[in-house]
Amino acid sequence: MQDFANVSGWIHLVGIVIEVFGVLVIVAGIAWSTASAVFSAADVRSYERYRIRIGRSLLLGLEVLVAADIIKTIAIELTFTSLGLLAGLILVRTFLSWTLSLEIEGRWPWSRRTPSPQQNETEG
Repeated sequence: MQDFANVSGWIHLVGIVIEVFGVLVIVAGIAWSTASAVFSAADVRSYERYRIRIGRSLLLGLEVLVAADIIKTIAIELTFTSLGLLAGLILVRTFLSWTLSLEIEGRWPWSRRTPSPQQNETEG
């Protein structure tokens, strides 16, 4: 039983490390996006590129944070309460990911891409 507690502690620690990494991904993405926006030539699409870069770093960070939550939930004793909390966290973060994806790409993640007229000209 002592070995299980030790392994559980290590898994919990791995979850925390992954969680910190997810936060660092978000912070680094925002810092990189801001630096790119400040040091690039301002044009009409500068703000749009800035928003897209921040949105992508948030999406990646959220994915990493979901993975950390799953790992940390496995590390503790599984109960209906812990599984319910995990499901709630995943639902909220998934909804955030979908809305960020809608903001970035202008379509829901499950929607098909419609080819632009330029793509049709190059393919034909």
